[in-house]
Amino acid sequence: MLSIQFIRENTGRVKRDLALRHATAPIDRILLLDEKRRELLQEVESLRAERNTVSKLIGATKDSSERNTRIETMREVGNRIDGLDRQLGGIESELTALLLEVPNIIDPGVPPGPDERSNAVVETSGSPRSFAFQPRPHWELGAILDGIDFERGAKMSGSRFYLLKGQVARLQRALIQFFLDDHARDGFVECYLPDMLSEASLIAAGQLPKFYDNLYRDAEDDFFFTPTAEVPFVNYYRDEIIPPGTLPLRLVAHTPCFRREKMSAGRDVRGIKRGHQFEKVEMFVYCEPEQSDAELQNLVRRARSLPEKLGIPYRVVQLCSGDIGFNATKTYDIELWAPGQGEWLEVSSASNCLDFQARRANIRYRPAPDAPTRHPHMLNASGLALPRTVIAVMENYQQEDGSITVPEVLRPYMGTERIEPRGA
Repeated sequence: MLSIQFIRENTGRVKRDLALRHATAPIDRILLLDEKRRELLQEVESLRAERNTVSKLIGATKDSSERNTRIETMREVGNRIDGLDRQLGGIESELTALLLEVPNIIDPGVPPGPDERSNAVVETSGSPRSFAFQPRPHWELGAILDGIDFERGAKMSGSRFYLLKGQVARLQRALIQFFLDDHARDGFVECYLPDMLSEASLIAAGQLPKFYDNLYRDAEDDFFFTPTAEVPFVNYYRDEIIPPGTLPLRLVAHTPCFRREKMSAGRDVRGIKRGHQFEKVEMFVYCEPEQSDAELQNLVRRARSLPEKLGIPYRVVQLCSGDIGFNATKTYDIELWAPGQGEWLEVSSASNCLDFQARRANIRYRPAPDAPTRHPHMLNASGLALPRTVIAVMENYQQEDGSITVPEVLRPYMGTERIEPRGA
C-alpha cells in the first residue's frame, strides 16, 4: 500500500496517477480521516501528559479534600482518554481499510492510455514461419493428436475445463521442467509452495479486497486457492525483518493457478487459451530499492530468453497506465505468435511493484547489522505461463499432417523429436 505520509505529501501525484489508471479511490476521505486522527492523537497525548503531571501532585497533596478533587478530575480525564481511544480505533480501522483500496503509483515512463489498445510494442523478435499449408489452430491439432479432450473436461468440471493427455500432456510437463531448470541455472532458487492461502496472505499481496470476485475460496476452512505464485512469494517474509546480506533474493516456482474468468460471449471461447485452472512458472525477486529497475530488466531478459530458446517469434509490450495491474508501477508483457489463431498470446507479465506489497505485508530488511530497517522492493514475472506456451509450440511447429516437431531444447525432456497424430 501507499503510506499515509506519501499520500499526504504527494496528493496531486496520487490523484493524477488514479486518473491515468482510469480508476477511483477515496483519497479525500483518507486525508480527512488522517487529519482527524492526528488531531485526536494530539489531544490524547496532551491529556495523558496532564494526567501524568497531576498524578505526581496527588501523591504529594496532604489535604484530603484537594486530593479527592484531583482524583475525581483525573478520573474524568481518564474517561475522556478512553473515549478518544475508541474514536481513534474506529478511525484507524477505517483508514487502514481505505488505504487497501488505493493502487500503486505509476512510473513516469509508463505510456498513458485507457486500455490495452494503448499498450506500446517495444520490440518484435523473430519472423513468423511461412507455411506451405493453412496452419491449424491448436484445438484442431489437439483432436488430430488425441491430446486435448474438451468434452471430458466439461463432463468432469464444467465449461472452460479440459484434459491434456498423451504427448500433449507430456509437452506441457516438458516445458515446465525446461523453464524451472533454465531459471535455476541463472541463480533462481526453486520453491514448492502451498496452493491454498489465508485471507491475510491475499490482503498482503494486494489481491484482496479488490479482486475478491476473481478468487476461488473454500468457505468452510476460509482458504483461498492461489491465483498466482506471486501471492505466496509475497508472504515469504510477511511480518519479518530480512537479515543483512540476503538481498537480492530470486525465487522461482511452478504452481497451478485458479481464477474466476469472466469471459465475454464470442471472445476466447475456443481452445485452451483461457480457463479457470492453468499452470504457470513464476519468478519473484526481493531487492533493495536501488536495484529494482535493474531487476525488472533482468526479469524481462529471462522471460524473453525462453521463446528465443524455443525458436518462437515473440514481442515485448509495455503496458499503458489504464492496463497496468493494481500492484504494479511498471509492467512489460511477453507475447508469443500463434499462427493457427493468427494472434499474439501473452505468456508473461514482468512487473516492478516497488515497496507497495512490502508495506502491506509488513516486510522490512536491514541493509547492515546496525542500520535502520527499510522496505524492500518486490518484483514478479511469469517464466512462462501455460497453456499458452503449449499453444504457441503446437501452432508454430505443426506439420501438414497435424504432427508437431518438438523444439530442440525440449527433446531431452520429451524423449522424442516428434508428436505423431493418433494412429500414426
